[in-house]
Formats: sequence, structure tokens, C-alpha cells
Amino acid sequence: MTDKRLTELETRLAALEEQVQVLQAAQPQALAQAHESRAWALLALQDQLPGGAVLFTGHVQLGAGGDWVWQETYPTQPLLDADWTAVAAPLAALGHPLRLSLLRAALDGPQTAAALGERAGLHGGQLYHHLRELQAAGWLQAQARGPYHVPGERVIPLLTILAACGVRGAGLPTGSEEQDNNAAPA
Repeated sequence: MTDKRLTELETRLAALEEQVQVLQAAQPQALAQAHESRAWALLALQDQLPGGAVLFTGHVQLGAGGDWVWQETYPTQPLLDADWTAVAAPLAALGHPLRLSLLRAALDGPQTAAALGERAGLHGGQLYHHLRELQAAGWLQAQARGPYHVPGERVIPLLTILAACGVRGAGLPTGSEEQDNNAAPA
């Protein structure tokens, strides 16, 4: 190996070692920035509504089921002061495994009752009973004998409720990004 080539390699190695040192020095800051970027919505919410609020938002692409964006923000106190009994029926409608199967199938796009029933393993009166319950609660819609679909304004809230109840898919975190350090232990 020539002296010139050896000098070039030593120079390149020194430059690489310097870059590694810079990256290692920046790592704690990069980790802090990465953590902050995951909680950007929370930080903005705390900034804009310091009295407390609940925010849910999402962007969902469902192929044949649509491309939905949604954001809702509610100050905490009005939620605590509201009459919660009005939401008993929509929540109860979600409380049956067969209805959840129908909703999951309907998220793939508008489908006939027969197609939904086939996917959920239902037919006849039992199928129509569950479809009526979901329609009455606002989780499904259908035009006169037309295909059933989850209304766009219900897609993100439905997925939010499922996530809040513990539904997790592969690769998803098992808890929130930010936890209240003042919360009482369970």
C-alpha cells in the first residue's frame, strides 16, 4: 500500500470517527426530540387548553371503505358535567361480539346485509336484529335496501373506542406515550 493511499485512508477514518463522536454527543438530545415528537398533539393541547381537554384525532385509509380524517377536542369540565346516560345505547351496541364483527366487515366498504352476515357468520333474523341495533345507535347506515356502511364521522371514534378498550395490533404500543405522574397506582 502506498504512503499516499495510507494517508487517504487515515484521513477518511479520522473523519468517520469524528462523525461518530458528534452523533454520540447528540444522541441524548435526539432521543428527547424523538420523545417530544411522539407527543406533539399532547404538548399542543396542553399549550392551547391548559385547563384540561380530551383530544382524539386520526387519519384512516380503508381502501374501499374510504379515506377519513377526523379531529375532536372537548374541554374536560363540560364532559364531566354532561349527562352520560345519552351514550348508553351507542356503547351498548358495541358490547356484542357479533356486532363488532359486522362493524369490522363494514369498514372494508359498503356491503349488502348478506355479505356482512356471511363474514360475521350470521343469517336471518339474528343478522337483521344486530344490523338494526347498529343502525339505531348510529354505527351503521344504509339507504333503502342499499349496502351498509360505517358513516365517515364514526370511523375514527369507533377505532378510538376500540384502542381505549385495549385493542392492539402487531407493532402497536401497549400504553399511552405520556402518562400522568400524579395518577394513583392501580
